[in-house]
Order: sequence, then C-alpha cells, then structure tokens
Amino acid sequence: MLRLESDRVVLRPVRPDELDRVIDARAGTTGSVVSSGVDAQKQALEHSGEWSGGRLNLAIESDGRLVGTIQARGEARFAPPGVCEIGIVLFDGERGKGVGSEAVRLFAEWLLENGYPRVQATTDLRNAPMRRVLEKLGFAEEGVLRAFMPDGDGRADYVLYARTR
Repeated sequence: MLRLESDRVVLRPVRPDELDRVIDARAGTTGSVVSSGVDAQKQALEHSGEWSGGRLNLAIESDGRLVGTIQARGEARFAPPGVCEIGIVLFDGERGKGVGSEAVRLFAEWLLENGYPRVQATTDLRNAPMRRVLEKLGFAEEGVLRAFMPDGDGRADYVLYARTR
C-alpha cells in the first residue's frame, strides 16, 4: 500500500471508517459522484492505496486528521499511455492552508518519478486558488476546455494544466 509523507501531509490509503465522509465530500464536487455513482466510488475507495481500475485513491492527512483525498487516473481509458491526471478534494474548512498544495506537489512528484512522464490536472476556469496552486507547482496552462463539466443547469469551462518530466 502506498504511503507518501512530507513535513505537512501524509498521503495514505482511505480507511474503511472514513468511506462515508469521503463520499459525502466528493458528492459536493462537480461531476465526481454524479459521473460514477456512490457504489462505484465506494468500490474504488476500498482499493485505496493501490492502483485499481486505472485509479489510485489516497487520503490526505494533516496533523493526524483526515482533510481530503487525492486521486490519479492513469489508464488508457482515461488518457494516452504515460499520461496521468490528478484530482483533489479538500473538506470544508481545509482550503487555503497550504495542505492541498503540498499534497499535489508530493503526489505529482511521485507520479513523475514512477512511470508517468506527464501529469495533468483540470480545474474550473473560475477556480483562481487552484489555478495559482498548479502554476506555483510548475504546471503549465495548456488551454481552456469549453463547456467541459456539467455545472448546475449548464456547463463550466475548465483549464487544463500539465507538468512533464
């Protein structure tokens, strides 16, 4: 089981007693549970800490507390070979403390060192804090994905960022 650590965060498998909290937090994010369903999310999280179905799910812990999750998608059905996409969900009250930045940095560097020459991420065009995080970590903005993600009654534009070896 994968475990990554820095001074500020620990990326580790999601524990069974944390599944409901993680599912609830993901339900509040655009497209996450909506696209795959709660049962599929629970099944994926039961394999947290290992690659399963082209995904690698990890909990984000800071100061001994679960503060969010981070995920990599790196299989042909998600992207070309050698490309991995990451996504992060921080629980309410945990944003703006630098924990998410550190989790993305730690995870992206591990992926780049362990078989993925390209790591990419998308975020809502209006999500200025996440865009700043990605840029600070050396991800380059590659373009806008118009009407990319369902958003209420419409669709939101997203920005694609990538970092390469």
